[in-house]
Amino acid sequence: MLSLRVLSDRVVAAGCIRPSVLLQGLQLSRPALSRWPVSLLMGLSGLLVEPLAWLQTLLFQRRLRQIQLPQDPVLVIGHWRSGTTFLHQLLASDPAWATARNSLTVAPQVALLLQPLLRPLMRAWMTTVRPIDAVPWSVNDPQEDEVGIVRLTMDTNMAGMAFPQDYPFHFRRSVLQSTGAYERHWLRFTRLTWLHDGVGRSRLLIKNSAHTARVAMVLRQFPKARFVLMCREREDSIRSLVQVKQALADLVGLQPAPEMRIQVEETVASHRQLLQAFEASRSLIPADQLLELDYNDLVETPLHTVKRIYDHFRLTGWEEAQGHIQERITQARHYRAAAVQLSVEAERRLQELLSP
Repeated sequence: MLSLRVLSDRVVAAGCIRPSVLLQGLQLSRPALSRWPVSLLMGLSGLLVEPLAWLQTLLFQRRLRQIQLPQDPVLVIGHWRSGTTFLHQLLASDPAWATARNSLTVAPQVALLLQPLLRPLMRAWMTTVRPIDAVPWSVNDPQEDEVGIVRLTMDTNMAGMAFPQDYPFHFRRSVLQSTGAYERHWLRFTRLTWLHDGVGRSRLLIKNSAHTARVAMVLRQFPKARFVLMCREREDSIRSLVQVKQALADLVGLQPAPEMRIQVEETVASHRQLLQAFEASRSLIPADQLLELDYNDLVETPLHTVKRIYDHFRLTGWEEAQGHIQERITQARHYRAAAVQLSVEAERRLQELLSP
């Protein structure tokens, strides 16, 4: 029997997908019959809130069109498992930043309409740690915007998590390439973020590893955007992501996870392709709009590392922000990451692929 904990984690990670989006996914990839509980949850939760999604559109469409977004957002990018989540959490603890949070990404098509109700409900049934890595999280914790955008379109990297056996196809289609439709959905989601979290705030913060390959798209909409690129040893980043992808396949996959050895091969290839795509567009970013940070620096000296962002981009308010950031750092000290260990065959294959 499905536990309430797993049910809660699945709703937060992949519930409330709009029916048209789920249909789009089924046209691109074929789900496995063995994964019917996940399919049922995605389908029913999306259908349940769809009438409210129409109502939210009717009530908020004009306000969304009229919103004036900050023209110089800060984007946290870099390969997955490179410290982007920790940095996002630290920056978002500064009250000046508006960002996507779990209370938005769980169902952005109704989150504005249900905001007074959704947060208390999520506090009651949401688990206290992320299912993929046991990192503490809450309803108000920041979340990668791709997790919310997948509720609105299947043209996201999350499609590869829903269909893990087709991950390379979805990675090429939705990360290495970017459609005008995705760009419109992303801009709409960004407007939803500002309306949802921007009251009383002055800055916009976006975290999305897939945007590492979408620099040109970001700069089309926000020419003054600032980028923080997180960097980590590729072996550590790849090994950690393989383990996370296996966990996500179990949690929200509409197909069983591929063998770990295959996951290693696909992740090594996508790591290389993502960073190559960034290097191809690096020249588009003015020098004062890009800052590269090392994963080890963030882990070992987090407050100093975050201050480098404020200094480099000449952000005001550090005196007020540092107390909130230090509090979040203190909370994080209680977290102990589980050891990342691949199967013997997968580890051997990883070493073969990364050897000079």
